[in-house]
Amino acid sequence: MFGLFNRIPSVSTSQLESDLTSKTTLLDVRMPGEYRQGHISGAKNVPLNKIEQYKGSTEDKVYVICQSGMRSKRAASVLSKKGYDVVNVRGGMSHWSGKVRGGKI
Repeated sequence: MFGLFNRIPSVSTSQLESDLTSKTTLLDVRMPGEYRQGHISGAKNVPLNKIEQYKGSTEDKVYVICQSGMRSKRAASVLSKKGYDVVNVRGGMSHWSGKVRGGKI
């Protein structure tokens, strides 16, 4: 019952830049075409419709990003229920000002 009230932590895109380390995983839950248009270096593309099948390490913190923060929030909720230490990135790629690979945002 108490799990119903658990909130998923979230960070801004600027906080994400400083939080990314070798012990963090960044999942980009946008569709593959969106991902190819530009993504953060090191991000793994796991579209929201495939998030249930994700099998990463539960040892590392998992940051989840999309275009605006809506899909990542849903994905973070799913991953949290599966036991991952997950953080949603507020604002998504539309607020990202860092470098991207594969295109321009």
